[in-house]
Amino acid sequence: EVQLVESGGDLVQAGESLRLSCTASGLNLEYAAMGWFRQAPGEEREGVSCINWHSTAYYKDFGTGRFTISRDNAKNTLYLQMNSLKPDDTAIYYCAARYGECSDSLRAYTSWGQGTQVTVSS
Repeated sequence: EVQLVESGGDLVQAGESLRLSCTASGLNLEYAAMGWFRQAPGEEREGVSCINWHSTAYYKDFGTGRFTISRDNAKNTLYLQMNSLKPDDTAIYYCAARYGECSDSLRAYTSWGQGTQVTVSS
């Protein structure tokens, strides 16, 4: 059974940074595409960033230049470094996994974590 556990969410002020982590078990990250998604109150879940099994990274426009996705296959852990945080970044952040390539479709991901709350105050 695949389990994904996110951590690192916190309450921060605008302009500050956070690093989210997602530790996987039951899954070999070396062969998986791993994505970060987020869901703000009253909004649909949306993609944030994804990294392919061959470490090609993709970002949504709002994260370009501020967010960096990375993976440590030896630790089976996915990271999201978020800098220059804005109040609009407030959301629950989820990691998700699928074998194959990154996808924009949430349905393409077969495993999801429980989420970690990020709150950015102005």
